[in-house]
Amino acid sequence: MDNSAQPTIVIIGRPNVGKSTLFNRLVGKRLALVDDTPGVTRDRREGQGRLFDMKFTIVDTAGLEEADAESLAGRMRAQTEAALAGADLALMVIDARAGLTPLDRHFATWLRSQSKPVVLLANKAEGKAAEAGFYEAYELGLGEPVGISAEHGEGMADLYQALVAHLGLPPEEEEDDTPPAEPTPEEVAAAPLQLAIVGRPNAGKSTLVNRLIGEDRLVTGPEAGITRDSIAIPWEWKGRPVKLIDTAGLRRRARVTTKLEKLSAADTKRAIDFAEVVVLLLDSTLGLEAQDLKIADQVLEEGRALVIALNKWDAVDDQGSLYRGVAKALEDGLSQVKGVPLITCSGATGKGLDLLLKASFEIRDLWSKRVSTAGLNRWFSAALERNPPPAPGGKRIKLRYITQARIRPPSFVVFGNRLDDLPDSYHRYLVNSLRDDLGFAGVPIRITFKSSDNPFARKDRR
Repeated sequence: MDNSAQPTIVIIGRPNVGKSTLFNRLVGKRLALVDDTPGVTRDRREGQGRLFDMKFTIVDTAGLEEADAESLAGRMRAQTEAALAGADLALMVIDARAGLTPLDRHFATWLRSQSKPVVLLANKAEGKAAEAGFYEAYELGLGEPVGISAEHGEGMADLYQALVAHLGLPPEEEEDDTPPAEPTPEEVAAAPLQLAIVGRPNAGKSTLVNRLIGEDRLVTGPEAGITRDSIAIPWEWKGRPVKLIDTAGLRRRARVTTKLEKLSAADTKRAIDFAEVVVLLLDSTLGLEAQDLKIADQVLEEGRALVIALNKWDAVDDQGSLYRGVAKALEDGLSQVKGVPLITCSGATGKGLDLLLKASFEIRDLWSKRVSTAGLNRWFSAALERNPPPAPGGKRIKLRYITQARIRPPSFVVFGNRLDDLPDSYHRYLVNSLRDDLGFAGVPIRITFKSSDNPFARKDRR
């Protein structure tokens, strides 16, 4: 879609309410100079903005001021008026912490006379100090304010909902474009697989790692961008680059042998932090233990892709029975993620390691997958028709639409009304249906629910 077909959104407000900070967040770059001095932005700036899957031209303007047309402030106001004239939508920003000022009220009145749709943004809305200013903003007559923090990125899903209300959902061809901040599928495939292998001390991690990278491989100092306590060992599997995220335990072999039972949870945490895919290595001769499930749960809570490997498989007698037992225990113990790959292998002989690496690359692809908003909402409509949300107390819960907020892990936002009353069982239904119907088996999925309930009702309930 060319830029000319994109909507134009102009950011308006008195000086020093955070307009340039919001502009920078939507553009994704520090294009606008941000300072506490009023009037820093003197000319309007344009940039290509993006919020989730929605693209638009965003215009940052000087602070609106009452001033003589010949003065600098007057010319700044003329630039703002010209920007508004060419815009499809205006975002009027106030400072929720400071509360309303006479200038806010004056320019709200001016905006109401301009016949342009306006979204009122109560910026700096994080924390209790902003609550009074947020509710005071209703007095401006510009509708329900949207509480955001441009500096910290809070309230962006609510802003997206407000933009959709005025501009509609992005067209299908638009949403198939991967956001610039996200890797394309081709970039994912070409990039080194960031792989961590974790597990209890007796799982055979060192033997398996040595088989993968070569016993005599010299492991040197930390690579740029990785902390001193975790290093990346570069190697290749069938011509595809891999970086094994290793912790201090692997590098300091002598110390590991003397302090085997004291490997810190921090080492595992560091490996998970730097990884895309985490292989949890189990000792087949010991089966699945509670500590293994704790590690798996930690990996999934961190939003990483997980592969579980049964090591020392060549030492197992009744392999079929063991495999079924471990698979059932994982299904019960990791109920939040269905379909985690379970691979059998032997670090001693190398058997099954190709399957392990193949599964790791495949699960990374799923973990990095984006679905178009149009495709998502077709699935969403079918899922709601198949199993409508409940109506507790006879009052219907309305689910309106869904969008994918991010990848790695796949994260979605559902908009609707009375979502506080939505039972956990329906949340699980949506997650499981999304996983089954759209091909996200084995990866963690996040769904956030955003309600458009009247905030005064929430305040009264409190």
